[in-house]
Amino acid sequence: MAKIKYTKNELKAQKDNLKRFNRYLPTLVLKKHQLQMEILRVQTLQNEKLKARKEIEGWVGSWVGVFGEGIEIENYIRLKSVIIDTGNVAGIDIPVFKGIEFEDISYDLFQNPLWVDRAVEELLKIYTIIVELKILQEQINLLREEQRITTQRVNLFEKVKIPEAKENIRIIQIYLGDQQTAAVVRGKISKNKIRREPVP
Repeated sequence: MAKIKYTKNELKAQKDNLKRFNRYLPTLVLKKHQLQMEILRVQTLQNEKLKARKEIEGWVGSWVGVFGEGIEIENYIRLKSVIIDTGNVAGIDIPVFKGIEFEDISYDLFQNPLWVDRAVEELLKIYTIIVELKILQEQINLLREEQRITTQRVNLFEKVKIPEAKENIRIIQIYLGDQQTAAVVRGKISKNKIRREPVP
């Protein structure tokens, strides 16, 4: 607990602090709640993407396994660029996936089996999902870090700053009350002494 002065100015400062803490705390609690909701939303989206990836991988795996004929599907795919924007959740900037571009790789349609076109198409979807999952994980990491900091601040206000300010106010009020009582008693004593002293 910080050292306090037992003055009316300090009492006013402590009351102002308490008012400010009580005004700021609901904003922090709301931010914490928003971050929790956003983390849940991103995790749900992440789970959906993982499920979609498994389904596509299952389909591609079965076709390539049956008709593989030594063809390396990955050779038909080359990443060109990933388009990422910035979003804002509860005052924190997070990366937002906007799209992905692949280079056009031409191949001889007559020398490759018919299923290669579809497999390349599905593999592009898998790579897109992989990039999305990476960005979603970045979002979760940033949101969790901000949630950790916000939770610390909420706890600081609820468990330290507000109780400390209340206790300081109580102590200063008791001290000032005692001083006022002592001043009244001294005044009465002085008044009684003046009355008892003989006039020359």
